[in-house]
Amino acid sequence: MNYLAHLLLADRTSNSLLGSLMGDFVKGPVDRAMSEPLRAAIVQHRRVDSFTDAHAIVKRSKGRISPEFRRYAGILIDVFYDHFLATQWVSFSDQPLSTFTTQVYAQLEQNSHFAPDRMQRTLHYMIHFDLLGSYQQMNGIHRALCGIESRLKRPSQLGRGIVELQQNHNALLADFMDFFPKLIQFVEDSPASTEDVLS
Repeated sequence: MNYLAHLLLADRTSNSLLGSLMGDFVKGPVDRAMSEPLRAAIVQHRRVDSFTDAHAIVKRSKGRISPEFRRYAGILIDVFYDHFLATQWVSFSDQPLSTFTTQVYAQLEQNSHFAPDRMQRTLHYMIHFDLLGSYQQMNGIHRALCGIESRLKRPSQLGRGIVELQQNHNALLADFMDFFPKLIQFVEDSPASTEDVLS
């Protein structure tokens, strides 16, 4: 899953919100010097990603991506699912998206000094350009894909992958609406623990 989903699924504490994003930036065993909420959130991030990647519905979504972008199907579906979460937000939260993002940005900014350098740059961009709120619009998704493209080591033309969302919109939306409640239930039924094995 991408940023917005991880943040929605996180506990509403500053360290948990930050840790829910750090899973993309911290590899290998988690530093035991980190706070318990931060470590638990990184573990949850990894468990959410593992559950998502292995799920049949998500695999079906990836199968909808054309051969031209099949190598990046995982990235595209992560971002597309965040688009659907943003556009269908009222189905999953009683809090308006703009209120949620404002509160999240404030807490992330307050605790950004705990983040790795590379993540701090991402946080600055996310907050300055309201990345999470922009996921509601197609141009926001296109900008997000272009940002990812600029960070990839090999040429990908990932920004052009927006056409995959446009051409498969209804089918992908149906996949998301089928899958996301199952992900929420997974998180509620099996909360992460720092005793979980980290790899």
